Amino acid sequence: MSDKKPHAVLIPYPVQGHINPLLQLAKFLHLRGFHITYVNTEYNHKRLLKSRGQNAFDGFTNFNFESIPDGLSPTDGDGDVSQDIYALCKSIRKNFLQPFRELLARLNDSATSGLVRPVSCIVSDISMSFTIQAAEELSIPNVVFSPSNACTFLTGIHLRTFLDKGLIPLKDESYLTNGYLDTKVDCMPGLKNFRLRDLPAFIQITDPNDSMVEFIIEAAGRAHRASAFIFNTSNELEKDVMKVISSTFPNVYAIGPLSSLLSQSPQNHLASLSTNLWKEDNKCLDWLESKEPRSVVYVNFGSRTVMTSEKLLEFAWGLANSKQLFLWIIRPDLVIGGSVVLSSEFVNEISDRGLIAGWCSQEKVLNHPSIGGFLTHCGWNSTTESISTGVPMLC
Repeated sequence: MSDKKPHAVLIPYPVQGHINPLLQLAKFLHLRGFHITYVNTEYNHKRLLKSRGQNAFDGFTNFNFESIPDGLSPTDGDGDVSQDIYALCKSIRKNFLQPFRELLARLNDSATSGLVRPVSCIVSDISMSFTIQAAEELSIPNVVFSPSNACTFLTGIHLRTFLDKGLIPLKDESYLTNGYLDTKVDCMPGLKNFRLRDLPAFIQITDPNDSMVEFIIEAAGRAHRASAFIFNTSNELEKDVMKVISSTFPNVYAIGPLSSLLSQSPQNHLASLSTNLWKEDNKCLDWLESKEPRSVVYVNFGSRTVMTSEKLLEFAWGLANSKQLFLWIIRPDLVIGGSVVLSSEFVNEISDRGLIAGWCSQEKVLNHPSIGGFLTHCGWNSTTESISTGVPMLC
């Protein structure tokens, strides 16, 4: 054991779009001399072993993986789909603190045996705010990590103000389409010309007791107790917002995009370390090798977006009728309430110019010279990775 290495425990919000960027930060810290313990839920850890292989996380010196229960019943996930966000948030508030405490105690017990150093700090997703209490109990720093853009963080911090001003909840669902969402919001410094429609969709609510809003407000209320803040963004992208956040909270660092930061660091021994919850289809890269530079449209709607089968078919025939080469990633759980079914007519139509796969290494795909454009849902990971690789986006 290298007893001089600081020991950081990192825990993401347990969905794909939050797990990957925190792993990137964990790699970066490891390359800077930290011993890393990365904590997933038991449900996600099993999914990772299924997608990556039973020995995927073995053999990495000073980089260990642990798991804690998520408090959800097995019926809340069938083993290869994303869990319900509302159920997950309720369980995080109710069930995560105690098993996380027990994990920290076990890690520190191992330290007394000389196996690892005691836990030096906790780095947690902004949504996992219970970790702040755990850090305070051990008198160690808790660093809050925001995997999304700084604008989203600032919106969460001001969500209570939205409620107090009566901007939300919406009176009824007609307010989603009657022009009300064009109302300008002037209560958030750093954001000019911000409208209600620019709020995340899950905040455009009609229920005053919405559990997601309660979850965000609770996390925002604890944020001021954190020791420092790390953002997966850059001052060049969000200068005004970062200026406001830096004037409000201590020790604020914008170090993103993390994918770009890591690409500039030597990390051969960590290159195979990945946390994709779905098995990557390696034929994607083989197929791209046979295509001309900048000739392929990459289509991926992220790890959380779902759609009806009717919308899926609209996209399918739109791609077919475009006559463009395309690589389309269709997750097993992309279609609401059912499986993905594409007609033999469509499959025959695109057989010479399209490839459909279940999942891929997006970073590798976007870095491939054959990719000429990205049809995206505009998730923050996809946006920053596309910017970093210079691939034009169609949103």
